[in-house]
Amino acid sequence: MNTKKPSPYLMNAWYVAALSTEVPADTLFPRKLLDTSVLIYRKQDGTAVAMQDRCPHRFVPLHMGKLKDDQVTCPYHALRFDCEGKCTHNPHGNGHIPAAAKVRTFPLVEKYGFLWIWMGDQPADLSALADYSPLSDGHPNGVGYTYMPRDCYYELITDNVMDLSHVDHLHGEIITTRGQLSPRPPKVTDTANSVTARWEWSQTPALLIFNSFLPDPQAEARHWVEITWRAPATVQLSIGAIQGPGNLDLKDCVGQYDLHTSTPETEGSTHYFFATRRNHIVEDAEYNAAKIKGMHDAFVEEDGIVLDAVHVEMGTTDLLGLDPVLLPSDVAPVKVRRLLKKLREKEISA
Repeated sequence: MNTKKPSPYLMNAWYVAALSTEVPADTLFPRKLLDTSVLIYRKQDGTAVAMQDRCPHRFVPLHMGKLKDDQVTCPYHALRFDCEGKCTHNPHGNGHIPAAAKVRTFPLVEKYGFLWIWMGDQPADLSALADYSPLSDGHPNGVGYTYMPRDCYYELITDNVMDLSHVDHLHGEIITTRGQLSPRPPKVTDTANSVTARWEWSQTPALLIFNSFLPDPQAEARHWVEITWRAPATVQLSIGAIQGPGNLDLKDCVGQYDLHTSTPETEGSTHYFFATRRNHIVEDAEYNAAKIKGMHDAFVEEDGIVLDAVHVEMGTTDLLGLDPVLLPSDVAPVKVRRLLKKLREKEISA
């Protein structure tokens, strides 16, 4: 009889383990993901690999050891493991390598500026990783990435992005909608593993992140924002503004393509990753650095401290179990929570 407690996470899915830039060559990079200590490093050909950060002998974290010729040597008793987790050297006794002397490895894929990991027991499904290629297409100075660890459960971060009605109340002048967003419930659609919400509105002047790139910075502009969550914890957000005729999309508007993705470290801490690509002044490196810093600081100093406080006050990861008051703007995040719960239950019962 299997009495193992089910994981609180959707396991057979892709999560971001790290930004590509966080794992340079010749480095043993440790990170706890989904309650599991993971070691990531690059082989000599540049390919990134991932394995459990624990020697099967005395459970020493392998990142404390040494990397040479694509193999990791444990610092305690010098057992050596290759990138497939197989023990290749035992300096003790007659050198016999026990059959159990192996380290669990995890499929790892590098795409769109991130390292994506699959930690479930089913074969990794590349088709389950959505296409976020707009991040990779274009001038390198037109895209920025950042990482923000938080002391809250990862679903609170998803809630925060799926319900943008808070922007006029929590954030500063630069992204205010002048009170236009809160009264407008979004148009919400869903599929078997995604939820999309879209708002359209006009304001005067335009959002300050865009107005200086429009023909008349102080005049009215039409705006739109569309956000799509895909299981387990990735939200793609596109936003833009336009004056005059044209479609409300990134082809006709001044705007940006963002990716928010969060990976649980534990049930009380989260790795939050963010990327943004704009379609204006794409070659300006100084502006690019300032923009990603501004977005990083806004989350850390505004959203993040609120979400951390919410996590403490809730005392549980089950928001809906607390019977919260729901507002019209909660439709999308509630759909996401219910769909994620359904996918987890389906995985556990399989």
